[in-house]
Amino acid sequence: MMEWNLDFISEENFKKHVRETIMKYGGKLESYDLKKFNSSLIDPIKLLFDKSVYRTSWEEIVNNEIFRQRDKSNNNDIGYFHQNICSYFDGCEVPKTGWDVIYRNDKGIKLPDGDVVHTLYVEMKNKHNTMNSASSAKTYIKMQSQILENDNCACLLVEAIAKKSQDIKWAIKIDGYSKKHRLIRRVSMDKFYAIVTGDDDAFCKMCMKLPSVIESVVNEESYDMAPNDTVINELRNVAEIYGNSEDNLSMAMAVYMLGFSTYMGFEDRLKDKLGSETIKSIYAYGKEVKNK
Repeated sequence: MMEWNLDFISEENFKKHVRETIMKYGGKLESYDLKKFNSSLIDPIKLLFDKSVYRTSWEEIVNNEIFRQRDKSNNNDIGYFHQNICSYFDGCEVPKTGWDVIYRNDKGIKLPDGDVVHTLYVEMKNKHNTMNSASSAKTYIKMQSQILENDNCACLLVEAIAKKSQDIKWAIKIDGYSKKHRLIRRVSMDKFYAIVTGDDDAFCKMCMKLPSVIESVVNEESYDMAPNDTVINELRNVAEIYGNSEDNLSMAMAVYMLGFSTYMGFEDRLKDKLGSETIKSIYAYGKEVKNK
């Protein structure tokens, strides 16, 4: 086994944090049926174009959409990983409200422009392009207010996936005016780790340990997270209303009904078959036929 070389977090705490992050994935791996699949309203036209343009099967395109929905939720769990690992670092606090992380150092924190402060207030984002202009402006104004209240601090926007390694003044436009302040900074995750741990390679070292620790935790816990998704089978059952489930148009009709069951022209086709044009009747039919 490789020697543990992370001075800023113990092996026990790192494994504990990885385990907690993996457990958050568990809820997202709940099996998908047709109702859950359509809970955020599927776009049938887009699904049809995607299937045809990418030359995939109905099963592949449905599974891809399920993966996309799960992945969207899992982004929050990765945010949890990046934020809450800081609770194990000396001087770092992860408050329940307000800021994502607060870092304090009585000896002082030297910034690139020469300022020395004793507290860092941190907002974390997973990717550099996830904030729109309104969200960016709101965050910047929050940081301005913090500096006005306490000028012995700096505020950092820390990005896990930044454009490049950086620790720079955060330049922004608010109401058409350019804003920039030496104590409000845009920092990549590697630079942030370097600040709070004192080790320039701390983030890289953590990343090097992560694959083996994830594998170890998953093996130790014997996680059985494989979901039993029934979406494609239920769609095929609905497609049987319109013909053979192997027929492309019949499957397209089943997908159309997820979004258009009450639309003119579509509702009559459904009512003739099920006696109702409600989406609930489609969900029920998919399960009823499957269980016969």
